[in-house]
Amino acid sequence: MQKRYLAIAAVVLGIVFIAIGIVYFVEPAKSLPSFFPGHQSGSNHHHTKHGIAAVLVGIGCFVFAWFQSGPRSADAT
Repeated sequence: MQKRYLAIAAVVLGIVFIAIGIVYFVEPAKSLPSFFPGHQSGSNHHHTKHGIAAVLVGIGCFVFAWFQSGPRSADAT
């Protein structure tokens, strides 16, 4: 049962991180929320590396959820 909760939490976090990555790709640094790393007033620079990192972490969360939701091994009791 605990694996199921971990998988659900990982999917939710994966969606959040991919959404954050999209924000980094779309918005310039001046338009990012102030709590985002890379926020700079008056800057039109896009933080592509931050976006790539966020999307990769989101994909990693999905992979983790996939492995947590797989069938139990025969050795588990």
